Amino acid sequence: MSQVIKLKKGFDIHLQGKPQEMVDAGVKSHTYAVMPGDFHGLTPKLLVEVDDKVQIGTPLFADKYAPEIVFTSPVSGKVLEIVRGERRRLLEVVISTDGKNEAVEFVKEDPLKLEATAIKENILKSGLWPAIIRRPYGIIAKSSDTPKSIFISTFDSAPLAPDYQFLLKNAVSSVQTGINALSKLTKGKVYVGLKSDVNGNIFAGLKNAELFEVSGPHPAGNTGVHIHHLDPINKGDVVWTVNIQEVAAIGKLFESGKYDSLRFVAAVGPELKQPKYCLVNKGVKIDSLLAGGVNDGLLRYVSGNVLTGSKVEPKHFLGYYHYQLSVIQEGNEPEFFGWALPGFGKLSLSRTFFSWLTPKKEYKLDANLHGGHRPFVVSGEYEKVVPMDLLPVNLLKSIIYEDIDQMEQLGIYEVIEEDLALCEVVCTSKTEVQTLLRKGLDLMVKEVG
Repeated sequence: MSQVIKLKKGFDIHLQGKPQEMVDAGVKSHTYAVMPGDFHGLTPKLLVEVDDKVQIGTPLFADKYAPEIVFTSPVSGKVLEIVRGERRRLLEVVISTDGKNEAVEFVKEDPLKLEATAIKENILKSGLWPAIIRRPYGIIAKSSDTPKSIFISTFDSAPLAPDYQFLLKNAVSSVQTGINALSKLTKGKVYVGLKSDVNGNIFAGLKNAELFEVSGPHPAGNTGVHIHHLDPINKGDVVWTVNIQEVAAIGKLFESGKYDSLRFVAAVGPELKQPKYCLVNKGVKIDSLLAGGVNDGLLRYVSGNVLTGSKVEPKHFLGYYHYQLSVIQEGNEPEFFGWALPGFGKLSLSRTFFSWLTPKKEYKLDANLHGGHRPFVVSGEYEKVVPMDLLPVNLLKSIIYEDIDQMEQLGIYEVIEEDLALCEVVCTSKTEVQTLLRKGLDLMVKEVG
């Protein structure tokens, strides 16, 4: 192991509702959806109509300005509905599955024997290209780019995130094949981050990659943190990141010649009666993951983790980049004398309450802000949870007054929403940090490209 990254800044949020180490492969949904809104900055061009028959891997829509990037069906069946919003904006392409799992055939070959152009073309045609994320900006990678490096994290440190040591123990060979394919698409290295405190790490033997270990609290699993410490992004640089499950899917594409849309999803949270892992196709309907039942009360359903996920309803579909469904209480009820009580049993980053005495305790948290929005003040709290050489408050202020030069100097190329998500948790001002950061990233895309 060539390098070990030891992080001290950050914060682990231990929530109740962890899944047991078992996988429910029997979760079924009659409908699935691919949603253009999951892909930031995309202008979709529809390629199908209602009642069209589709197979796994059939293109549903493409990027209008990069038509080689297609978004394909995760199941076989027919197009049930095309949902549009204001000004005919495409919101969802809903597929009614026939359960036959018929699939389009793609290239089946050892990627080490293929040229980079052939590998890229196979990933593009299968619909797996949107899984490759470009840094800076956190958007779908351009097919014309050659990144200086590619980063893959084998673990997720977010609250109640899936345990890939357990879930991918039978897919390591596919992960290796995926790495082999990706290694042909960069002139630099493929970096693979391992969790340092894991005995017998199943990914420790991966080849054609630079392995490194990471220790410390969340966001230790974020590729943005890894990039910052190993191969920082400067103006003009391009780095790609790929989720470990998508790396395995890329590997299976070359092993089988088919797009495998199955993913492990963690249905978790203190309000689920039976938290569990599910093996489901992408775009699964939320309510199919709730078969075990939920607790009474006003609940918030989050597609993704509680820090960076999107609020959804059970009738909606799981997001393309989300590998967990989190269910917590809304927390709308006022807390009687909440400000005056000593705070036993409450979670706090500081020593205001007593959670520091029991660092491993699991909490039943809700979505309550515990206060209203206030002026953006300098409290020093952001720096405690961002393990990067940045000044997050200064960066966010430069975004507010749209000073592009200062945004560049303060490191906007190095971060996306997930890297500053903990800032929202500790923010005295209740500032929507992730929304503000995305505004700055969008401005950079528009002005700098």
